[in-house]
Amino acid sequence: MKLQGKTALVTGASRGIGRSIALGLASEGADIAINYKKEEAAAERVKKQIQSKSTGNKVITVRGSTSTKKDVRLVVDRTMKCFGKIDILINNAGILTRTPFLEIPETEWDSIIETNLKGYFLMSQAVALTMVQNGINGSIVNISSVLEKITAPNLTHYSVTKAGVSMLTKQTALELAPHGIRVNALAPGFISTDMNRQELDNKEFKEAALGDIPLGIIGRPEDITGSVVFLCSDKETRLITGTTIFIDGGRSLK
Repeated sequence: MKLQGKTALVTGASRGIGRSIALGLASEGADIAINYKKEEAAAERVKKQIQSKSTGNKVITVRGSTSTKKDVRLVVDRTMKCFGKIDILINNAGILTRTPFLEIPETEWDSIIETNLKGYFLMSQAVALTMVQNGINGSIVNISSVLEKITAPNLTHYSVTKAGVSMLTKQTALELAPHGIRVNALAPGFISTDMNRQELDNKEFKEAALGDIPLGIIGRPEDITGSVVFLCSDKETRLITGTTIFIDGGRSLK
């Protein structure tokens, strides 16, 4: 119960890594705001799963796109109205498409930039303002990717957003440090989720992916949760800010 008494807002929490993070933070005692964009039924299932654990958590679902300021404001206001504070923000909502560089349409570029990078900025700014106004020594964790550091075919726009998240993490860590707010990032490698499961079902793709991972393991969303809890714990990580932890089976070593 490392996070007893804390309130966490997790974006993109209806499935995949976000879902696992919401469950993990709840298991450590945090109250949870589950943000989702479209999948209301999936978000409600996560809510019920948290409630079924009988740990006394308060949990809500909050619909809204992280890529528009209006929706971000609604998500943050709803969370504040229900809980009175936000101690933890997990920026996780993201999208991925694989398109050769010469074929990326402007609309696809804009969509990925707006969700994967602009969304992190908007949500971080809005939540940090509530933390400052309420004197909360909060924690922000950005879910980045190993592709903030290395390249991969057909993922120019996605990789650029994750490189941006890396610098956003450092810059916000610097500027929010005087307010006692820590900002860090996690950079997963290949994690089996709804976003890439169809690709990993392809034998050739999976073999190629495993060949790039020194440990030879495709991760699961649960592999990310422990590091999130660690970074959100005031006692264990009170001096850690502006850093990125790679959870990639050694892929970034190549």
